[in-house]
Amino acid sequence: MDTVLSPAGVGEWSAADVPASVEMSRRLRETGVSAGDRVMLKADNSVAFAVVLFALIHLDVSLVLVDHQQTAEESQRAVELAKVEWVLLGDDISAPSGVRAIRFERLLDGVAGAGSGAGTLDLDRWRRRRDALITWSSGSTGRPKGVVRSGEAFLGNVERTGKAMGYRPTDMFLPLLPFSHQYGLSLLFLALLSGAGVLVGPYRRLGAVLRSAYRATVLDATPATYRSLVSLLERRPELGSRLKSVRLFCTGGAPLDARFSERFREVFGHPLLDGYGSTELGNVALATPETPVGCGHALDGIELGILRDDGRAAPAGEVGEVAVRSPDVMEGYLAADGTVDPAPPPPYRTRDLGYLDDQGHLFVLGRRQAVHRLGHTLYPEALERRAEAIGRAVAVVPLDDERRGCTLIFAVEDPGGADARAWRRRISSHLAPYEQPDQVVVLDRFPVNRNGKTDRTELRRVCWEAVFRPSAPAAGGDSRA
Repeated sequence: MDTVLSPAGVGEWSAADVPASVEMSRRLRETGVSAGDRVMLKADNSVAFAVVLFALIHLDVSLVLVDHQQTAEESQRAVELAKVEWVLLGDDISAPSGVRAIRFERLLDGVAGAGSGAGTLDLDRWRRRRDALITWSSGSTGRPKGVVRSGEAFLGNVERTGKAMGYRPTDMFLPLLPFSHQYGLSLLFLALLSGAGVLVGPYRRLGAVLRSAYRATVLDATPATYRSLVSLLERRPELGSRLKSVRLFCTGGAPLDARFSERFREVFGHPLLDGYGSTELGNVALATPETPVGCGHALDGIELGILRDDGRAAPAGEVGEVAVRSPDVMEGYLAADGTVDPAPPPPYRTRDLGYLDDQGHLFVLGRRQAVHRLGHTLYPEALERRAEAIGRAVAVVPLDDERRGCTLIFAVEDPGGADARAWRRRISSHLAPYEQPDQVVVLDRFPVNRNGKTDRTELRRVCWEAVFRPSAPAAGGDSRA
């Protein structure tokens, strides 16, 4: 239990720590935090984070989560948009202005000694709250939006997920994800409801985490993190023994390359179980050990469809926009005055491209962000999925071009540094002439953002500099950055 006092290193959270959360909620109440207050939590992953999180749930606050790496300017905007009254901070994180701040580590002394007499965790009041949880969209199509979800929608989605995945009280979760985002947050609740434990550590430092991972049975990470994991094990194969107890390797947050999925299975002997969801919807479809195909089937009570551009339903196998009917959909986005702009009527159109096979398995290709080139309408992330037949991660960066409509830069992740012209020939063999790259840039590793997805803004900058800086190689228009 003393690990609750240490936000650094690898610790363990379990239901045995619930009394500490109940005691922590009492201390927060004495400080002045009340049910219904908008409370921001900004801290890195730690056992202490989990204790404070469930203390706030027990208090029935409107919980506003932000990434601990968020800039001071971004946090100030979130405080003002969400009308935050309190902010709970980890050490070494600056406090926004105009709000009451609490360094929660200072309230933790002694809470680890709270026994069962402290009481049990109350989820019912928070479950009934319409603005129970406020998290933030990725910002991939503009500034991040505040996504407001009810407690019923969030907890109901967690319960559907647990039913589909069959978690056990004997499981030990190892989330290589930030708890401040939908994916990582849901894993804490899944552990709570299933009676499982959670290994909590510096998830960006894979080597350090793996040294303490020998009891893990459920591992969750983004595809980018799994790529780094496979690369690490190729250099240090002895670390692979630390994951022998894992029975479920799960991923989400970005489209999964089929070639990499096959490679992963060869290395680990287990399928990489993909899933599909969003901040606005929670989990929508999940591959399971019984059906490790694509992103699996829709969760119980959720309906999936694929829509053509004209809004009509697409048949099996045809690519279109993923549309969802779900009881777990968000209440809406935060408006400028702190109220909620209601979610659009169902079905919820996700702006993601995908298709359903004839068995109802979902396959997601990427964002439905069209570009126009040489008279054709193209979807860059759909091109990426096809180009990944070369056996490497590929990202397409479109740049405006008056003559063509747009220039397509294809970035290839290749630590081995193969010649860009060779990759260009291989990519072009999988694409129609009007889809082929104008430029190819080879990178050791794609940049990632705070939640482990490819950082599209930084990738665009890196590719632009690689192609247009004066020292860029001219041969074939391709380069290595």
